[in-house]
Amino acid sequence: MEAEKKKWLTRKRIYIPALLFIIIAIVIVYNQYKSLPEGVSYEGKIHQAQDIQFLYDLSYKNEKGKMVHERNIFNAIYKAIEEADQFIVIDMFLFNGYYDEKIAFPKISKTLTNKIIAQKKKKPNLTVIFITDEINTSYNSYKSKEIQQLKKSGVDVVITNLDRLRDSNPLYSGVYRTFFQWFGEGGYGWIRNPMAANAPEVTLRSYLRLFNVKANHRKVLATEKTALVSSANPHDASGYHSNIAFQMDGNIIGELVDAEEAVGKFSKGPDKFPLYTDKAEPKGPLTVQLVTEGKIYKHVLNAIRETKKGDHIWLGMFYIADRGVVNEITKAARRGVKINMVLDPNQNAFGAEKIGLPNLPVAAEMEKLGEENIKIRWYKTEKEQFHTKLMLVQKPGKDIVIGGSANYTERNLDDYNLEANVKIHAPRSSKFAKEVEAYFTRIWTNKDGTYTAEYREYQDKLPALKYALYRVQKVFRFTTY
Repeated sequence: MEAEKKKWLTRKRIYIPALLFIIIAIVIVYNQYKSLPEGVSYEGKIHQAQDIQFLYDLSYKNEKGKMVHERNIFNAIYKAIEEADQFIVIDMFLFNGYYDEKIAFPKISKTLTNKIIAQKKKKPNLTVIFITDEINTSYNSYKSKEIQQLKKSGVDVVITNLDRLRDSNPLYSGVYRTFFQWFGEGGYGWIRNPMAANAPEVTLRSYLRLFNVKANHRKVLATEKTALVSSANPHDASGYHSNIAFQMDGNIIGELVDAEEAVGKFSKGPDKFPLYTDKAEPKGPLTVQLVTEGKIYKHVLNAIRETKKGDHIWLGMFYIADRGVVNEITKAARRGVKINMVLDPNQNAFGAEKIGLPNLPVAAEMEKLGEENIKIRWYKTEKEQFHTKLMLVQKPGKDIVIGGSANYTERNLDDYNLEANVKIHAPRSSKFAKEVEAYFTRIWTNKDGTYTAEYREYQDKLPALKYALYRVQKVFRFTTY
């Protein structure tokens, strides 16, 4: 009898861990390959346009060494809100005023909140839907004051249901989904908020949810009159970041609303989103197309693959790490395509020092290849970030511009995060194409100020160590980028 008991205990020690391993493996595989919610990874129609506004924010030192902050994007957003008569649909990732720095950042979150509330009071029949990410409640650990103010004013606020998205950190998320998600995140907070010390304290369970590193990373606004797709967040501590945006009108507005309605449908949003009635579009020299999530990846890779000797690629990017993009860039360089990249050195995140991942090791890899056609400059950041996500492909007679919220990383491009970009075709002679080229030329040549530095200025003596760490992170996907 004793022998049988020992055999059972031995089997139990084997069977239970094996069963748990099988369960976790099934959870990992399912949440890696499950169907995306309807309307996600969207590729819109190609719309003609007379003009598209290219907007950007820049932080830099002028010729006297004084810090200058040029800010245009949220001024355009505020104006769009003030002119809305029928509806406002907004989707923004970071939306709060918490930070640790002693710098007086612009009160973007408060101003945006007040602008929406004021317009809602002015136009009582105005429909306003505000979509955002769980990060602004520290993953459901407490209530956001900005969100509560919007709700009290009759705004439909939608917190994106990140559980419906695929898992970008599969090893961790498999364990989290199996054991921890059932306990929720709310309750008495006792741990320092990851956003800032002055933000409400959070629960341990909210930190466990945070480590899944999932996001609705979009930054878009649509009214019945205009639409903006941007890389900028309404987040005070991001107020001095360098960013880009595109403002346009026409039937792409309806597609943006439809793309946001898709998020609302799987996130307990309102039953009905505003209806934008398509109008006859004027024929123009520009075309614009909305692309989200994995469709951004498709168009970025195709735009690079289709380049030929004599073409020119300009790239301004906060994060670049995706192997597909890196490989296509190097192939293009070998074909004789001139490539100029302006990258953030990844040294600062809201006052906290970073070690340069992923851009430093990726840049070291491309530079080591010895491609004479690849030139890299670093944006000279202080406490802010070069948060731009923009590619300009110059071909004979025409330009292709792709920009918006998506970094060039697996998390941003491979149907994990929610992202929104636009792809624009423009004649080289158009005002829009000239403005985008002038933007890159300005920061590349340090025209009227200091924007960028030579490649060697930010590369330290240990690129091999950082590259090794980067590769380990990529293999196990324990990254925040």
